[in-house]
Amino acid sequence: LLFQLRNPSSPPCIRSWIPWFGAAFQFGKAPLEFIEQARNKHGPVFTIFALGKRFTFVTEEEGTEAFFKSEDLNFEQAVQQAVKNAVSVPAEAFYQNHGNLYSMMKGKMSPSNLHMFSGTLCKELHEHMAHLGTEGTGDLNDLVRHVMYPAVVNTLFGKGICPTSQSEIREFEEHFQKYDEDFEYASQMPECFLRNWSKSKKWLLKLFEKVVLDAERTNPSETASKTLLQHLLDNLQGKHLAPNYGLLMLWAAQANAVPVAFWTLAFILSNPAIYKKVMEDLTSVFGKAGKDKLEVSEEDLKKIPFIKWCTLEAIRLRSPGAITKKVINPIRIK
Repeated sequence: LLFQLRNPSSPPCIRSWIPWFGAAFQFGKAPLEFIEQARNKHGPVFTIFALGKRFTFVTEEEGTEAFFKSEDLNFEQAVQQAVKNAVSVPAEAFYQNHGNLYSMMKGKMSPSNLHMFSGTLCKELHEHMAHLGTEGTGDLNDLVRHVMYPAVVNTLFGKGICPTSQSEIREFEEHFQKYDEDFEYASQMPECFLRNWSKSKKWLLKLFEKVVLDAERTNPSETASKTLLQHLLDNLQGKHLAPNYGLLMLWAAQANAVPVAFWTLAFILSNPAIYKKVMEDLTSVFGKAGKDKLEVSEEDLKKIPFIKWCTLEAIRLRSPGAITKKVINPIRIK
């Protein structure tokens, strides 16, 4: 929640001796630890002053209910400036497009439609895991990124639209990783403070000009054959902003999925009893590993709820991001 004015009944506020920046550096260095320490010290509702704004966190049931249901809180106004900083979409265009694009995305990615992606996603994951071999060691985060990035991108954007081959991916990965690492800072502060991030952003937007042209050139007339990027292009007002929205969509697809997959695997692998249960569930549905390529259906997923619970618990323990709303009218919690 972004509080604009100081109120006598406001929650405890964590500041710093640095004007404007406030507690941004301490918070940005280790946000989950910072939030946990603040909660232990100040209680379930507290404010952090950072980058000229007041961010109030609500971490208990009553506050969460108000956060999601109160009409005094607004999502669009909270994220508009961040979207402008991150992908250079002006306020007028953002408000013009947000409702329509949100409805389209929510419809296409709804649970009832996810089965439409599972076949392609399975095929892509098989292809990009094939080169890993059956034994050896490596960095789990690197493995998750290298497997998930091309699989997710080719599923949502269309095969060959974004760079995914080993020969062309290195430069892209360097720029995208820099863009992702500093995204939170860059979404809240002027670009002139982050020269390397700004350079990577411009490189990626230039790349997306080509990505959009390729998507438009191959855009089929039948709705069922379109990729998510092509649906976005069909619904976007202001076609010159297509590269900007394409980059935003790519970041959104990776920024949450990669850390959730990493932490889910990390927690499962670090707990032998949980790992054993997961493997037994997978074997009961798909048979022993190493036979044929797996074809995962929606019905199969319903038979392995324990893995879904592991994923949800990983999200609870290591949430990849915060949902933000702006306080447009005073609201009282507790």
